[in-house]
Amino acid sequence: MPLELDRSRADIVLIVDDIPENLSVLHDALDESGFTVLVATHGEGALARARQSLPDVILLDAMMPGMDGFEVARRLKADFSTRHIPVIFMTGLTETEHIVAAFAAGGTDYVTKPVRTGEVIARLNAHLAAARQMKQARSALDAFGQGTLALRRETARITWQTALARRLLAEYFPAEAAAEHAPAPLLAWLDTALANRRADPPLAALPLHIALDARRLVFTLHDQTADGEWLIVLREENDAAHIEALLGAFPLTRKEAEVLYWAARGKTSADIGDILGSSPRTVNKHLEHIYEKLGVENRTAAAKLALERLRS
Repeated sequence: MPLELDRSRADIVLIVDDIPENLSVLHDALDESGFTVLVATHGEGALARARQSLPDVILLDAMMPGMDGFEVARRLKADFSTRHIPVIFMTGLTETEHIVAAFAAGGTDYVTKPVRTGEVIARLNAHLAAARQMKQARSALDAFGQGTLALRRETARITWQTALARRLLAEYFPAEAAAEHAPAPLLAWLDTALANRRADPPLAALPLHIALDARRLVFTLHDQTADGEWLIVLREENDAAHIEALLGAFPLTRKEAEVLYWAARGKTSADIGDILGSSPRTVNKHLEHIYEKLGVENRTAAAKLALERLRS
């Protein structure tokens, strides 16, 4: 579990360097600048500390005995819990091949040794601001009850997801909660949706519905990013919550609200009777009362009113 750190007071920086003198200089400078500073002196320790504390940014020495910084960065980016953390390499290697290696390993930026603390702090602030904006954008999506994930179909990997999307996937696919790859039903649906888009003429990509008790998880395909990932929006539908909404919107009894809800979902009177434990005749009687109370003449008009209210 992540360390209990007060993230509201200061950004958290993890410094990884095998030389104590370097750690000391950076630690003091960052601490004086208001950062919460964590340290690690080797690759394995860096990975453990990163998973445990989930820092906002990592300053990573490229050349360390044993596991070097390049391998540490690759493992951080391969771990779903840490791949979002910006990694700034610290290196005395200025050859182009080493700079390319740093970015290929997942680095966000680099500074050369001996480090200049003013430059390090300026770069930290720049990358933290960008990371903060991304976090706010993802949180805003969740605030509207819609989780979002990005899926790379070639590898079947979920490259990023909002907190709500992660929670919903864990609830509906518990056996695959810790996996980086998308659940099989999601992949099969995406393949069908993409095939429909390529058809001539193109066909609409219908949402995917996954049921869990009285709840349903609905996946909707959005656009493809510049990186070739597909954006998918998740939202949860709850029968009980929708029935309560209809009760609040219209002067109906609970049974009438239930009948109206399932009628709006396209169920026949026989289907509704099976769901509610009533006869089709009783359902039709409820529908007659609903039409009168809503001031409509038929099932279609009643369903239209219900759907409009639920969407709003």
